[in-house]
Amino acid sequence: MSTPREPLRRVVIVGAGQLGVLAAIAFRQALPVCQTVLVGQKPSPASFADWSPTALPFTNKLHDRLGIEERDIVLKAGGSYQLVTRYEGWSGNGEAGTVSFGETLDPSLKTAFARDWGGYRQDPLGMRPAGSLSQVLADAGRFAPPPPDEETPISQIDYALRWNPAAYRSLLIERAKALDVQYVEGRVEHVSLLDTEGSGGIRAITIAGQGEIEADLFVDCSGPEATLLASMPEFASVGWSASLPTRTVYTGQIGTPVIALDDRISLGPLGWLTQTAGRDGLYTTLGVGEGVERDAALGALGMQATAAITISPGRAAQPWIGNVAAIGDAAARFEPVGPYHLDLAHRQLDLLLEMLPGREIHPLERAEYNRRSSLMMEGVREVLAMHFASAGARRVLGDMALPGRISDVIDQFQRRGRIPFREESPLLAQEQFALLVALGFKPGLPPAAHHRDEREEERARAQFAAASNAALQFAPPYKQWLVSVLQPAAKT
Repeated sequence: MSTPREPLRRVVIVGAGQLGVLAAIAFRQALPVCQTVLVGQKPSPASFADWSPTALPFTNKLHDRLGIEERDIVLKAGGSYQLVTRYEGWSGNGEAGTVSFGETLDPSLKTAFARDWGGYRQDPLGMRPAGSLSQVLADAGRFAPPPPDEETPISQIDYALRWNPAAYRSLLIERAKALDVQYVEGRVEHVSLLDTEGSGGIRAITIAGQGEIEADLFVDCSGPEATLLASMPEFASVGWSASLPTRTVYTGQIGTPVIALDDRISLGPLGWLTQTAGRDGLYTTLGVGEGVERDAALGALGMQATAAITISPGRAAQPWIGNVAAIGDAAARFEPVGPYHLDLAHRQLDLLLEMLPGREIHPLERAEYNRRSSLMMEGVREVLAMHFASAGARRVLGDMALPGRISDVIDQFQRRGRIPFREESPLLAQEQFALLVALGFKPGLPPAAHHRDEREEERARAQFAAASNAALQFAPPYKQWLVSVLQPAAKT
């Protein structure tokens, strides 16, 4: 008969940004009899996950599991909603595209979608049809989160949340305090290993001015410095510079507040530019390749920069060594083209909770975390590589090597209009399809398209039009709804 393992007695999380605080909440709830200690200081600007004002829809599900209320994010952390991302300049021929979340397109319309969005057929004005209900709503500026306890015309809409990072972190801190998470402020001054080889991991860490802290499990959320993981003798990196061209990232001053359901990722003469709408202001980030002068980059940014961050992309070969597990920027470093830093960190956190060890860590737990976490990181690398394989990006940033299966994905997409399955990808197949179209790749026609039933296609079009009309009738004007939610909160 198997006997239960001795549970963890203390978990120490290093990194006090929004990622570290959420990780502390997660471990405290998963292990209520285990002491959870959060250690750290204000994160550096290079810790993109800690300063991200948004994430992908997976984070909504993680918030639900951890008791982080969506309403509180809206009312207390400057929360707002995103339905789509607009891509401009990537195709190299002036075409723009839109990517929404989820598998929101009717399968019977996918043949038409491939043909229409591939440039085979457009309306008389040269406009592509809407690719999803999310785009229909975003174009019309209409949305409110659907009620969870009833079926509505917009119940299947998937969305992302945005927030003010400082206010969101404060909201998480309130939750962490309520759960009795212990906090020690300060930097890690010394790491003491369990053995000379370091294979067992860390015995204790010394905090400047605070003394030594021992733990059974250490979670590294320290950002790209990887304070704990990089101290392991077995630590090694896998370089990504051959496939990811960004060498410097400039973060701009927060601009005028923008209430919108879309964000934008554009490609200009010097590099890429992301714009994330927020109730507290517009967040702007510029990424450029090697050899771009600072003055020229600031001109492309269009505002004063709050930070200029040098990028050396890559990932940890093993993000869990001994009793040290790294998540987020401590495990992978790459350009912030979209909210993939925080999405990756949250999916790694969820995986770490799934692999939750006892005080004695089994090698199979580490191995499975390293396998799946590595697939997650490589999945992000491949999605980013899709961007830089586009015609516009190759002209601006040069030709880059295609990592992993991206060459096969693009080939299958262009010849057959299909996306091969990939484990632990950050994007669903339909999202990847829409992304490739938005980047200027032309989808081929799947075999079914050569023997399609015109009547079935017309019925599918009519059903999509009816669903679009129902969604537009049901969803209120987004700005109007947001004001109605915020005004009562301001009076209380």
